[in-house]
Amino acid sequence: MRILLIHQYFLGRNDPGGSRWNQFARYWAEAGHEVTVLAGTVHYATGRKEPLYKSRLITREQDRPGVEVYRCHVSESYNRSFAGRLWAYLSFAFSSTIAGLLHAPKPDVIVATSPPLTVAVTMCLLALFRPAPRVFEVRDLWPESAVDTGVLRSRLLIRLSYILEKLAYRRASRINALTPAFVEALVSRKAVPREKVSMIPNGADIDLLKPGPKQNRVRRELGLEDKFVVSYFGAHGRANRLGQLLDVAELAAEMLPDVRIMFVGDGMEKPHLVEQASRRGLSNVVFHDPVPKKNVADYINASDVCTAVLMRNETFKTVYPNKLFDYMCCMRPIIVGIDGVARKLVEDAGAGLFAEPEDPASFLRALSALRADPRLRDRMGRGGYEYVVRLYNREDLAERFLKMLENLTGREGDAPGHGGAGRD
Repeated sequence: MRILLIHQYFLGRNDPGGSRWNQFARYWAEAGHEVTVLAGTVHYATGRKEPLYKSRLITREQDRPGVEVYRCHVSESYNRSFAGRLWAYLSFAFSSTIAGLLHAPKPDVIVATSPPLTVAVTMCLLALFRPAPRVFEVRDLWPESAVDTGVLRSRLLIRLSYILEKLAYRRASRINALTPAFVEALVSRKAVPREKVSMIPNGADIDLLKPGPKQNRVRRELGLEDKFVVSYFGAHGRANRLGQLLDVAELAAEMLPDVRIMFVGDGMEKPHLVEQASRRGLSNVVFHDPVPKKNVADYINASDVCTAVLMRNETFKTVYPNKLFDYMCCMRPIIVGIDGVARKLVEDAGAGLFAEPEDPASFLRALSALRADPRLRDRMGRGGYEYVVRLYNREDLAERFLKMLENLTGREGDAPGHGGAGRD
């Protein structure tokens, strides 16, 4: 089977960030299927473009045997402003459509994963010339999340975004939602037929992320051997509201002097956060650049507690941040500053404690409880690990997704190498 994946943020081999689709592509290729990816040239967190991609519309890469990637031009205005990001989205829609029409083999099925919502433009245009079943994946509720966070304010753009959203849902043969709350929103608020919606969630990278000793090279290199380390990993964006962790650091400075709050990642808000920490004299805060996925386990394992936070917002009650699964893979207890399904995931797993979003005092109470009780930390770390291994193994989820694609294409039971699995 030939699978065409449209994913603006598909990672390079050593890029930091969520690697779910990289793993899915690998598993499918190993099963004998052919995967072609239309990906962007600008990293979603750093906003930077590798020199190799500059001044080129399309760059062909071999990610691994059976997985061919076409890096499609994305404007470097991505992290400069909302207008710059919108232009980056549109530039990818244009370049990826060209790549899909001129370079990618004729697909048996098309998968587009959003955000950004504009991948629907590529999906719909390619379907006109390369008819095939289409799966549209909802990783975040756009445009609601952009509207609720104040990123999207133009009435015209909001209206156009909702029109594009409806078009994506209507033109999709199947919609995959990453959380139960997304399924509910699609069916009850978006009037999508329930039989059209599947839920195959993000899942745990248990191949790469494994528990390890806390006293490791990361602690030695960063001078954290005798500290209680609370770590945040991921994007430093407007929606993350990481300023609330600076507030926690300020509260903890005198009450819990051994606590260090470590930020690992990048994003539009990072320069402002670094400046704020310096201006406020927060010597108990550590900023670290993003690290390759192959190394991130060392940083998670160096932590006593890990955290995920977002702004207080009704839309964010519907999301599972990828990092929760990463933390559980490494047996680290979690303070989750996100209400809704993320909180339920952590509490169902017995993997951590909830802190009210944007409430530093609530966070400090959870932090104090975990710091005071090593056995509680150990129990929660083990609970999260056992939970994700049992229910969220990405290899199992990749098999479920593949089965859905086979059902759509009518290729159930095709042996690898037959029925379109290889090139003519």
